[in-house]
Amino acid sequence: MEKWEFGSTVRRWRERVTPDAVGLPSGGRRRAPGLRREELAGLVGISVDYLTRLEQGRATSPSEQVVEALARGLRLSDHERELLFRIAGLSAPGSDVVSSRIAPSVQRLLDRLSSTPVAVFDAAWTLITANAPYDALMGETTAQRGVERNAVWRNLVGAGNRAVMTPAERANLEEQLVADLRLTAARYPADRRLRQLVCELSMQSTRFVELWDSDAPAPRPDRHKVIEHPSVGRIELDCDTLVVAENDLRLMIYSAEPGTVDAERLSLAIVLGTQQLVE
Repeated sequence: MEKWEFGSTVRRWRERVTPDAVGLPSGGRRRAPGLRREELAGLVGISVDYLTRLEQGRATSPSEQVVEALARGLRLSDHERELLFRIAGLSAPGSDVVSSRIAPSVQRLLDRLSSTPVAVFDAAWTLITANAPYDALMGETTAQRGVERNAVWRNLVGAGNRAVMTPAERANLEEQLVADLRLTAARYPADRRLRQLVCELSMQSTRFVELWDSDAPAPRPDRHKVIEHPSVGRIELDCDTLVVAENDLRLMIYSAEPGTVDAERLSLAIVLGTQQLVE
């Protein structure tokens, strides 16, 4: 890869993306068209310094995850995404590995849900992205790194989240996640990161091993969720998981029945949380 080619391509594509197109406010004077570096860095989940070094050709070996995130943040078409991978010296992930690709059509759907808590997971239940209302409700996700971003790991090994569950509800969730992960492993036997995840879970959780070896089918997911929010207290919500078949994604969407106390608490949690996130 020529040092300048990847960076100049990212910069050129960054300058053509308007803030409105990615759900950001467009107010204020701008010295250049398109997104500012700090805006794209925030969308992608990398530091402004690293993005600057990429664009200036001083960082020349972006990882597959960074290139995929840049393609998503820049709203690239499938052809442009493949080109970005190629000039980065990489091959775009094939159909034999778990995809973290969010197609432009799916991204447009997410943009229309900008006031609703939404998180997007890949087929292995690793978090790809979450919007500001989701972070406001469930706690900030941008600081999560590596295996911490995987929902199976967080629920069986890690710190969990703000959801309040009875023992039966927790057991149901664990069974559901592991059964779904087992099916994913069968669909993507060539995926090294997926095999590593299963290996780490097996070493850290006897509960995971028990469920993995049981071959039990996934139970029906429980749509009813209770969230313990640190500022507004308990919120009872519906949690719907939508599957995007082409890229094998899971969209987790939280909502409350309009006109209820829970709807009011959810709105307040989002307002308070998003204010904290931009401070």
